[in-house]
Amino acid sequence: MTSIAKDGSVKPSVASLFSLSGATGPLIGLLLLCAFLTFASDSFMSFRNFLNIMDQITVLGIMAVGMTFVILIAGIDLSVGSVLALAMMVLGYLNVEAGMPMSIAITGALAAAAICGGASGMMITTFGVPPFIATLAMMSIARGLANMITNGSQIIGFPAWFNMSAIIRYGGVLTMTVAVMLVVFVLAFVFLRYREGGRSLYAIGGNPEVARLAGINVNRTTVLVYVASAFLSGLAGILLAARLDSVQPSSGVAYELDAIAAVVIGGTSLSGGTGGVVGTIIGVLIIGVLRNGLNLLSVSPFLQAVIIGLVIVLAVAAETFKRR
Repeated sequence: MTSIAKDGSVKPSVASLFSLSGATGPLIGLLLLCAFLTFASDSFMSFRNFLNIMDQITVLGIMAVGMTFVILIAGIDLSVGSVLALAMMVLGYLNVEAGMPMSIAITGALAAAAICGGASGMMITTFGVPPFIATLAMMSIARGLANMITNGSQIIGFPAWFNMSAIIRYGGVLTMTVAVMLVVFVLAFVFLRYREGGRSLYAIGGNPEVARLAGINVNRTTVLVYVASAFLSGLAGILLAARLDSVQPSSGVAYELDAIAAVVIGGTSLSGGTGGVVGTIIGVLIIGVLRNGLNLLSVSPFLQAVIIGLVIVLAVAAETFKRR
């Protein structure tokens, strides 16, 4: 349903917002999952558990936003987990080992992540390397660099306020990490829905040649998308460092799979051109709620991996069936 404003423009309602983003199905799935877990576990439907879920999905949520941009242009980014680890190690080295202020360390970590994304984008656009191969190579490069910084050792000793910012709940509700995630969600939604650059991503994902003929600089936009994905991975790494109060080069293993899963479960098509941040948010919540609920039910971690894998397969199959 839509409503008509005084100036004659058509404004989408909340229902049409979910419909247009392709998130109706995932939203129904999330509600059914919550209903099941409410009856299956006495402690699931509580405010404290809701806050725990929000804390647990912070890193995945931010990474999934960047992955949404990439998949919208029919790309893929397998390097986000390794880039996250590299950003964490740069942060730790600059702040703890080199004794630099945290502001400089954070800037350096984000810059290192963005450079990785730029390199992936250049490999794809300039040298014609398929996104899967380019980001697979960057995954190995970034992980190797992360290990080289401290020869595979972890770094501890961050300022106390850094760790406390991820623990203290301001207003009794939000930690700093969750607040950053929510800001990223809002900015990404506004960009995709109301900015010309955001609409360009849908055009490129639908047909890059038509987008080029329409005046969109496809190569530049592609590079910027991979820079944004890597930058957000670096940001997620900084927040993860704050939560753990330490950094180690083995962080972020298989995080790229979770990010892709959240985007796909949220209804964004792997072929590009359809989907959005609203669906990704729901996909992230589905994964977070599912893992939280399985933990409350004392389900084996190995079985949890099987269940989440089946959920991904069902989501992709449903999306394929819908397109047909």
